[in-house]
This record gives sequence, C-alpha cells and structure tokens, in this order.
Amino acid sequence: METNNYEAAIEAILFTMGESVEIDKIAKALELTKAQVKKIVANMQKELESDSRGIRIIELENAYQLCTKPEMYDYLIKVAKQPRRQVLTDVMMETLSIIAYKQPITKSEIESIRGVKSDFAVNKLVEYELVQEVGRLDTPGRPLLFGTTEEFLRRFGVDSSENLPEINPDVIEEIKEEAEKEVSLKSND
Repeated sequence: METNNYEAAIEAILFTMGESVEIDKIAKALELTKAQVKKIVANMQKELESDSRGIRIIELENAYQLCTKPEMYDYLIKVAKQPRRQVLTDVMMETLSIIAYKQPITKSEIESIRGVKSDFAVNKLVEYELVQEVGRLDTPGRPLLFGTTEEFLRRFGVDSSENLPEINPDVIEEIKEEAEKEVSLKSND
C-alpha cells in the first residue's frame, strides 16, 4: 500500500471511530510498525496544519484522535445551536395519520383507536408543530381537540386537510382484521 493510501486509511479509521484510537490498533489494522504509523501520522499532522483545513490529528497517550481546530469552534457552535432534525417514529406517524384523518379529535379518541396511551406521540407532534390544539370538546371535562397545522400541510405536500389521499379500503380491512386478532388474543389470556 502506498503512503497516500495509508494516510487515507488512518484518516478513515480516526473519523469513523470518533474517539482516540491506540497506535497499536492502527498499526495492527494496517500491518505496520508503531514507528511507521507515527511517521505517517506526523506527516498528516503537518499537512493538516499547513493546509486551510478545519481538522487536525492530536496524540493522546499512545493514541491518535481526529479533532476540530480550535479556530473553527465559533462555526461549530452556530451549527450545534440549530435544532436537531425531527424524526417521526412509526408511533408518531400512526398518531399523526389518525389526527389528520379524524380531526378534530381528542387524545382519548386517539388512544381508543390505537389501543395504547398516546401522550408522548401527541406531545412530540405538537412540539414539531405538525399538530396543534384546535379547541375543546363540549362535554364534561372539556377535553382538548387536536388537528393538523399548516406546517403539516407543507411538510406532506397537501394544500388542505380535505385533500388528503384516500385510504385504501383493503388496508382498512387488513387493519380491522389485525385489530380483531389482537383483541381475541388478549381476551384468551
């Protein structure tokens, strides 16, 4: 293997591990001596310092680690402060679907359809601004009613909640059959 390939391999190892990697492990992986690894890394360190690069390799007690240069911290902080990407789990998607097709709907109605508590999913959907409180039901206790938001419409490319795609009748039948099986299994316990 050429020196450039060793450098690329070391860079990939350090990047992938995301923490310090012992020199012995690098040497073993590349079938090199510790002295050879140290020489290659020293060359990489010089290149990274002289280039206009945002990373560097530091040595920590017989190990190397790929790090950000201190002068890049201001940029990293700006990115780190940005909100994380919102992940919609299967439970959240199921809950969102129920709200979208049955709105306005109470949390207890959602839970009745799903068969389990839905507090976390509903709260996350509100936090993600896909669902909002749209009023209160005019019954004792006046439970909150939930509906979808404009952000929901934008995110899912729908211009109105009335224009949601039709639910496939075969899928509805499958869901009903599956629910009936679950209910019969629970009653047999």
